[in-house]
Amino acid sequence: MQDIRSFAVGGIRHGKSNEIYGSVVEISETKKASEIIPTKNKSVSAGESAISDERLYEILLSSFGAAAAKKPEKILIIPPDYTRMYSGAGKITNALWRIFKSSSPDVRIDILPALGTHAPMTREEFSAFFGDEIPFECMIIHRWRQDVVKIGEVPAEFVSRVSDGLVNEKTDVEINRVIIEGGYDLIISAGQVVPHEVVGMANYSKNIFVGCGGPSMIGSSHMLGAFYGMERIMGKDFSPVRRVFDYAENKFLREKCDLPLVYILTVTTSENEKTNLHGIYIGKTRAAFESAVGESRRLNLIHIDKPIKKAVVYLCPEEFRSTWLGNKAIYRTRMAIADRGELIVIAPAVEKFGEDAENDRLIRKYGYCGRESILCLVKENADLRENLSVAAHLIHGSSDGRFKITYCPGRMTEDEIRAAGFGYMSYEDAERLYPHDRLTDGYNTIMHSDGSTEEIFYISNPALGLWEA
Repeated sequence: MQDIRSFAVGGIRHGKSNEIYGSVVEISETKKASEIIPTKNKSVSAGESAISDERLYEILLSSFGAAAAKKPEKILIIPPDYTRMYSGAGKITNALWRIFKSSSPDVRIDILPALGTHAPMTREEFSAFFGDEIPFECMIIHRWRQDVVKIGEVPAEFVSRVSDGLVNEKTDVEINRVIIEGGYDLIISAGQVVPHEVVGMANYSKNIFVGCGGPSMIGSSHMLGAFYGMERIMGKDFSPVRRVFDYAENKFLREKCDLPLVYILTVTTSENEKTNLHGIYIGKTRAAFESAVGESRRLNLIHIDKPIKKAVVYLCPEEFRSTWLGNKAIYRTRMAIADRGELIVIAPAVEKFGEDAENDRLIRKYGYCGRESILCLVKENADLRENLSVAAHLIHGSSDGRFKITYCPGRMTEDEIRAAGFGYMSYEDAERLYPHDRLTDGYNTIMHSDGSTEEIFYISNPALGLWEA
């Protein structure tokens, strides 16, 4: 019998770990996973075209209709948060809600956004992402420092082998305890596969181990990626971090915990602020992920003929409010920018560095000072050593002097930006020189007020691709 008998499910958690608001339920026996989980993988690709909302619903109904007919009592859906609006996971969550509720109106469906270290979603963000049909009270907030339980560890020998000896420490596998102890008949993890700076290709088990992970798992995985090097990882499947996740998935989520877990993976692009869903991949196994990886590499890897001398990246205000998120402008373009080139980041809503107060404090304290400096600071400072995800973020957010990074924030001061190690331009000046609403993705020739011209490479959303020369 478990020591912990109850916790918040379907309610919102706030404040200290013992303060729980919302419904409290006992852990109960679940239906056998084999009775509920869809047994067949499903891969649907529209190629260059887009899958309509109606077609999306049909695909999900064909995969989960039989499960809904078996009337599961409790379901957990794990989508990304609002900062992943372009994933299509909001529409998927809404469709799943309607499918299961139409079959069994009394089924309990909880929504656990895979926040990782991000700030919790507001009521307005929740409604905008998932639709008005799903009550805000169904959301469980993942508090990455408090709400996790250790379910195992990846041995140091394995980590050393997959990292070519660069990292020689074990990795604790921590995930939100509600996933383990919630008594769910079905757990559905939904999200987007896209090139990623830490794991190579985002989503699949990353949604669980980072999105719903704890300090040790998040910190060690991010530092493993930083030690190995972003350029060796981004856009690739079998990175050291992914191999660690695969180990944890097989040994602990499957063999030890036998979770009734199924993945829904998407591949998307964006055009004129409209999201196009090109592929959806559903299944329990890695095969679904590998299919999505192939499609994402085809659609989300953008090859440039020559290194970019000046790149201008726009950060959508609804999605990017911190450099923690906004530095995707750096990660996703660094392999395309020329030596001694410049990256200009137009960030109208960026108002802080970290997504939580402690991470923000540490970023302000140490700054984006480069890989070698950060590695030394980790050895010398306990607060950074105990927050390795911040150390990794600081490494990822520096060009190591190879190119200039100029931030143009709408809600931070010049002193704040320069103290963190970036160049500064005011948001107003940036918009005057490079008006984002007049630019198109790719090369643009800018005519300035003094009659001079300038060639820039424009990116309207860095989260949806990886650019390389």
